Amino acid sequence: MASNAEKMAASVSFSNFGKATDLKNRIWFTLGALIIFRLLSFVPLPGIDPVAQSLLYQQAGSGGVLDYLNTFSGGSLERMSLIALGVMPYITASIVIQLAASLNPTLAAIKKEGESGRKKLNQYTRYGTVFLTAIQGYFLAAGLESLVASTGIQAVVEPGILFRIVATISLIGGTLFLMWLGEQITARGIGNGISLIIMAGIVAQMPRLVGTMLDGTAKGSISGLFALGFLVMFICLILLICFMERAQRRVLIQYPKRATQRGVMQADRSHLPLKINTAGVIPPIFASSLLLLPITLTQLGGETVAGESAMGDFVITLNQYLQHGQPVYLLLYGLGIIFFCFFYTAIVFNPEETSDNLKKAGGFVPGIRPGKNTQDYLDYVLTRITVLGAAYLTLVCLLPDYVMGTTGQSQFFVLGGTSLLIVVNVTIDTVSQIQSHLLAHQYGDLMKKSKLRGKKSRN
Repeated sequence: MASNAEKMAASVSFSNFGKATDLKNRIWFTLGALIIFRLLSFVPLPGIDPVAQSLLYQQAGSGGVLDYLNTFSGGSLERMSLIALGVMPYITASIVIQLAASLNPTLAAIKKEGESGRKKLNQYTRYGTVFLTAIQGYFLAAGLESLVASTGIQAVVEPGILFRIVATISLIGGTLFLMWLGEQITARGIGNGISLIIMAGIVAQMPRLVGTMLDGTAKGSISGLFALGFLVMFICLILLICFMERAQRRVLIQYPKRATQRGVMQADRSHLPLKINTAGVIPPIFASSLLLLPITLTQLGGETVAGESAMGDFVITLNQYLQHGQPVYLLLYGLGIIFFCFFYTAIVFNPEETSDNLKKAGGFVPGIRPGKNTQDYLDYVLTRITVLGAAYLTLVCLLPDYVMGTTGQSQFFVLGGTSLLIVVNVTIDTVSQIQSHLLAHQYGDLMKKSKLRGKKSRN
């Protein structure tokens, strides 16, 4: 049976949106922050020639892994802006810290300290972000300088160690600003800030790519059958994502009989909702972030080691195997998604803690003893549905990449399943949060009306 809160949530509409002042302020703040993010993507690094950089990217980066990274940064890498690396270094650092907190006893103890422990781990994540951004930023600057030999285009006005230092410092500042901006959106806006920034970058690139596909279809360079099949696959994936993100496994919870006001003994029933995809959009983001780090370093640093035949051949071979649509890339990406599905689900949902809370509240699963047996049962159910969730995420993320890789349409990889999953999932989450704020506002109005009626009755 649905609870009263669920029934009320289902009846919430956007008719009271104009009265929810706090919600409107949060939405305006989120939109303003995303506008700042888009404006920063057009501010080039010091010492970069924007016109030459555009030509250089079309020759060296278009259609490859850098094009994929360019999508997550909202086109910032293509223009070599201050936020060219986006939030990927921050995501990679957070992955490392979370993994370390699960394996290292010292960090695990810090994690259990509550709010103070969370702040310490966040601080470690920021240090890791600076370190990773510095490494990627230096390779990015060095790669830009070395691309002159192979392309004949000099995007750097004055190459040298000074440019590398200035570019690295600027990229660190841009990534840290995006990290801070995401935290502000989460605290003062609507939705998860980092996810919204990634989604904004993807959405900003989609119109251009759709236009390219339509133009290619009109000119005959792209098969009309491919465009139609891509559209059908696109719609089917959206429907699948919407269905799976709402899918739940409801575990029945029984509470002891309690006496009502009329003296009748009545047992309360509720349910524990377990989402099929408990980890949400985190697994593909984490997996792609970890996979893009070595690929980016090798592709940017490939030109700098071209003179060394052995190292140069190794880097070229590695880049070929790790290109989008290649079997090795698909295998590593799929394994990464599956691993982070189970890893992040274990972080988000703790069967032992849930079992203890049910025991303290007097609740139990019918037919299952409270305590350890309930913990084992919840862990068993969660493992089974996580297998289904991991299979769903792997299918959504890998199927479009495989299709476009086999058809030779690598320029549309950024319109693949990962981008689509992020956009749909973040949109669903943001709309849910807006509905929660409207529901809280509706509850507040009901409480005010009940107080006014109480005062009138007393008078």
